[in-house]
Amino acid sequence: MSLVARLIKNSTIKETSILADSKIYGHKDMIPTSVPMVNVALSGKVDGGLTPGLTVLAGPSKHFKSAFSLLMASAYMKQYPDSVLLFYDSEFGTPEGYFKSFGIDMDRVIFTPITDIEQLKFDMMKQLDEINRNDKVVIVIDSVGNLASKKEVDDANDGKSVADMSRAKSLKSFFRMVTPHLTLKDIPLIAVNHTYKEIGLYPKDIIGGGTGIYYSADTIWILGRQQDKDADGINGYHFIINVEKSRYVKEKSKIPITVSYEGGIKRWSGLLDLALEGGYVAKPSNGWYALVDRSTGEITGSKMRAADIVDNGNIWKQILSDTDFAEYIKNKYTLVGGNLVTEDETVENDDE
Repeated sequence: MSLVARLIKNSTIKETSILADSKIYGHKDMIPTSVPMVNVALSGKVDGGLTPGLTVLAGPSKHFKSAFSLLMASAYMKQYPDSVLLFYDSEFGTPEGYFKSFGIDMDRVIFTPITDIEQLKFDMMKQLDEINRNDKVVIVIDSVGNLASKKEVDDANDGKSVADMSRAKSLKSFFRMVTPHLTLKDIPLIAVNHTYKEIGLYPKDIIGGGTGIYYSADTIWILGRQQDKDADGINGYHFIINVEKSRYVKEKSKIPITVSYEGGIKRWSGLLDLALEGGYVAKPSNGWYALVDRSTGEITGSKMRAADIVDNGNIWKQILSDTDFAEYIKNKYTLVGGNLVTEDETVENDDE
């Protein structure tokens, strides 16, 4: 028996294997959502998407965090018709209509109300212990930002007004325990969180809950927004996904997504600016757009108004299938692998 075989046999951990054959380090599921630029923010590719592990959506109130989490959960449930959504709710601000609008089968949603971090930890660990790698489960926590620690609750019940210094430790303990199970069992966990402003001359957004959630996360978004308005008033919002941390996407990438009051998420939003930047679409005159043959630089087809192209699925499907636009986006946003140490140029030996 070879040394490799003996060491694998001697291991007390059943998942031990040769790295090249490992299911843990092998191909991971990548579940595409219906919105290409959301897939880019998750994986760097228009046809990528949600992966197993911890994804954190952070931002102030009313920044579409719950809706983004349900968009991802819905994509997972459509990919796997026998899958189940574990939905942990501490804010109770997600109406039933949200689930229905994303096409989520309510009979496959396990709803669990939670009031403190320890309650969440004990319940989720029990669930994860019972889940096998072949089970298809996606988890959403809405939200960890609004969860108290048990000590904070007990102090309030005892009439104590002391500051709670244990909350960050409790959250760190929770994510430290949960994170290995997500990878080992191929489970995506989407956690909604809050942000606060750093004190300083140029304050930046910091995700709440201490360093534990930051260290455990595979992906962290910090969401910003701007009003989408015209002469008739506010039509919705332009949300900016700021990629704070990712294993796939270049950090600090900013990805726009438009949401209207009437139609919800504009599926193809964010693509027009990239197409203009890459030379796939031209703007020959103010307010008009046209497709471009990149090999010749010549305009093809008729001119279009912004409203005719910005959310026109037929045009974007044509561009993505007939050109290398998808590859252009991938090269712009995806982390590139390679040698971690730059090799020196060849130098002749000096006899001295």
